Amino acid sequence: MQLTFLGATGTVTGSKYLVTAGARRILVDCGLFQGLKQLRLKNWEPLPVDPRSVDAVVLTHAHIDHSGYLPLLVRNGFRGKVYCSSATRDLCAILLPDSGRLQEEEADYANRRGFSKHSPALPLYTQQDAERCLSQLVALDFNADIDLGSGVMLRLARAGHILGSAFVELKHAAVDLLFSGDVGRPRDPVMLAPVAMRHADYLVLESTYGDRLHDPADPLAELAGIINRTVERGGVVIVPTFAVGRAQQLLYYLHMLKTTRRITDVPVYLNSPMAVDATRIFLAHQDEHRLTAQQCKAMFSALRIVNTPDESKHLNSRSGPMIILAGSGMATGGRVVHHLKAFAPDPKNTILFAGFQAAGTRGATILNGADSVKIHGQYVPVRAEVKILSNLSAHADYAEILQWLDHFEAAPRQTFVTHGEPVAADALRHRIEERKGWRCKVPDYREQVDLN
Repeated sequence: MQLTFLGATGTVTGSKYLVTAGARRILVDCGLFQGLKQLRLKNWEPLPVDPRSVDAVVLTHAHIDHSGYLPLLVRNGFRGKVYCSSATRDLCAILLPDSGRLQEEEADYANRRGFSKHSPALPLYTQQDAERCLSQLVALDFNADIDLGSGVMLRLARAGHILGSAFVELKHAAVDLLFSGDVGRPRDPVMLAPVAMRHADYLVLESTYGDRLHDPADPLAELAGIINRTVERGGVVIVPTFAVGRAQQLLYYLHMLKTTRRITDVPVYLNSPMAVDATRIFLAHQDEHRLTAQQCKAMFSALRIVNTPDESKHLNSRSGPMIILAGSGMATGGRVVHHLKAFAPDPKNTILFAGFQAAGTRGATILNGADSVKIHGQYVPVRAEVKILSNLSAHADYAEILQWLDHFEAAPRQTFVTHGEPVAADALRHRIEERKGWRCKVPDYREQVDLN
């Protein structure tokens, strides 16, 4: 067995791992690089492995940094099956076409406004490319053993990060290789806890929060304070929102705050068609989360759903108070960018981030205190209040990861720490070595290791 790291090294994006076992070549995750320009440019480079030579893809979950390269892989010749959980398949059916559509829209906008350095600006892939790849997705049950050929066995186990997220276990010739994907939180109010894993010869472990602990403060109290303060100013709360997972969690929290009258009945707009579709999928997979059908319907019923681009534009001319949840979560594109352009210059408004902001993203720039941010080729002043609810993250922090590792009955022969910024990855490596005595390594991009 050989493992090659084709992404998520030195960054939290672009997750791709090539496993060569016997005569099979299997790609675990197939994500887009996001954030810093030098990372995004990797999406345009040829994949270091010929897509036609890949026999199968296995997805840990549907987030674009784990699945968003699939349309390109298929367009460039991959013809095999893409294995994932049922909920991941359903979510990819909305996330991937939306990703292609956004890229087409941004390229078209750049061409019409003339702010791109390329003539013409082209999308990385199109909505049609994304829709074409969906027929290759195959849904699997958790804990089912699947024969991938040449003696390679696959099993998925629930990871608790988002709907459908999975730990991926590959076995070949008595070697057990486990990919954590993104590890969920044990006491998340919405998602079920990640299952305990007992054994792996080799472990590929994420480190998004490898150097941090989540804020122990009550997120409901913090969210209520931010909203009430903004409402008193007559302002608008803009929430760049991840359509899958974070949007549903925020909707549940807002429903709870209104039900208990901790905030006024301020209008809440969900301006993300993808988040609307993801919420419907959330309702269809009751066994994946803690909320009852009644709770799901109640939190959804009070929303004002923004369907069309014209309705989205109309929000920018409205005065507050109101709350707008709009994609994307790191403000890299989508409808939230237009809202930031409209509302960021006014100090009575609030920009509220509800999760990790990768280096180089527009969200990270705003969160780090920039006086202005570049949107559509122009610098927009940021005078609005900027806050983050860091304890809403769906990623385990380093203490929760260490708790998850405590379930292992023996140390893996090697643990590879990936999917984290350099400081976070090295911090988690150090903690695992010091506290558990395990052999750990932070791999480099395109590094190959033999698993014997």
